[in-house]
Amino acid sequence: MKNLFQTWKQDFPAGLVVFLVAVPLCLGIALASEAPVFSGLIAGIIGGILVGSISGSAIGVSGPAAGLAAIVAAAIGDLGSFEIFLAAVVIAGVIQIILGIIRAGFISYYFPNVVIKGMLAAIGLLIIFKQIPHAVGYDTDFEGDESFFQKDGHNTFSELFYSLNYITIPAIIICVVSIGILILWDSKRIQKTFLKYVPGPLIVVVLGIIATIALQGTSWNLIPKHRVDLGISGKPFKELFTFPDFSQLGNYKLYLTAATIAIVASLETLLSVDASDKLDQKKRITSGNRELLAQGVGNIASGMIGGLPITQVVVRTSANVNSGGTNKLATIIHGLLIGITVFSIPHVFSFIPYASLAAILIMVGFKLAKPSLFKKVFKEGWLQFIPFIVTIIGILFTDLLVGISIGLGVSFLVILYYNFKLSHYLSVDGNVYKIRLTEHMTFLNKASLIETLLKIPNNVKVIIDESEAKFLANDIIESIEDFKIRAKDKNIEIEIITPNELEYERDI
Repeated sequence: MKNLFQTWKQDFPAGLVVFLVAVPLCLGIALASEAPVFSGLIAGIIGGILVGSISGSAIGVSGPAAGLAAIVAAAIGDLGSFEIFLAAVVIAGVIQIILGIIRAGFISYYFPNVVIKGMLAAIGLLIIFKQIPHAVGYDTDFEGDESFFQKDGHNTFSELFYSLNYITIPAIIICVVSIGILILWDSKRIQKTFLKYVPGPLIVVVLGIIATIALQGTSWNLIPKHRVDLGISGKPFKELFTFPDFSQLGNYKLYLTAATIAIVASLETLLSVDASDKLDQKKRITSGNRELLAQGVGNIASGMIGGLPITQVVVRTSANVNSGGTNKLATIIHGLLIGITVFSIPHVFSFIPYASLAAILIMVGFKLAKPSLFKKVFKEGWLQFIPFIVTIIGILFTDLLVGISIGLGVSFLVILYYNFKLSHYLSVDGNVYKIRLTEHMTFLNKASLIETLLKIPNNVKVIIDESEAKFLANDIIESIEDFKIRAKDKNIEIEIITPNELEYERDI
């Protein structure tokens, strides 16, 4: 924390941009969760200030997550009230703290890099596809939706075509001009001047507000459904907060809901932690255990005052990185700004067009899914490219966790294939076939070795070189012994070179 303010010149503008992106996402996720709208903003504030302060992640941003929206909506209906659901959120936070204490965060180190790259690219494409309808003025689907099937009856791709029936010309103009400004702001021409200290997204939002005000009373007026709505207008301060109902502590459904939230939120957080570390230009490594502790504390606080469950989220983290954020001050500032503006000038948000925010998010999405990333992974070989593409397709056509699971499954199959092909080396010198085993021969290598042994012709000499082997599974040993028996009928001479020290698999 002592170095928190050393990079404030980079972190304050970045926090401002994340704040502009986060507010509509918090609202949209709350609506999708069928929870009070303000509950999303509470989660955003706590995720920024409290979790941001405790977390070990320098650039990660936390808040309500779209991946939990369906779980939250179902849980509220199943438990009977939002207040009882808040009790489940508090308990989920306790579970996450326990997971952090027992060091369950280690699993973040076992996500393959290629799957994380696929996740980032998929989220980039998803952002673009989901924002195009907002860019043309069709604002039915909620901000932050990550699922293929949407609540408005469409899916990610059918919505693109359907939105063309509801084109709003002012929204298109605002979005196109905004994208042009953002591209210009990233150019060397601007970055060499004092204007580099002014965030491009801020310029876009200010111009969007000016356009909204200027178009009022004209045929191009942007009606309220095309603009951000905090949903708190006219409500007394004390009515914005909801407190948990712990009267159902004897209800098993409460603990089942809490466990579900804790597990899903923790998985999403650990995936996001790994992704944010990949985005970090300084390549700092975040402790998964500390992150679980931070998220647990955040969820306890959020549940106690009426907020949605919190996770670390990639979209806001990406916006932070792309805006130059280098330290956790940026995420804390974004949380402070949500709180300050929501309670002091909420009416200003009603003039921000969704089209302006769509432009900002489309640029964030493009930077996550640059064509150069696809080219780079493709050049690494198809063993890397296949899990990468499968992860992208899985996320686009399902949701984040399902898509990641599919990517991990394919990665495991690739590992099996890799082990199958590289378990041993065969060389032929005249009538002599030499099979050199690798260091660790497990049951995964059994099929490959048997396949090679079956191809050896009659009347030859076979040398099985185990000199480099450190471990031989029983499956491998039995396969060689079986080959010795078959070799007698095929007039095959066998020589085995054994190492001095070899660990054999023992039955347990």
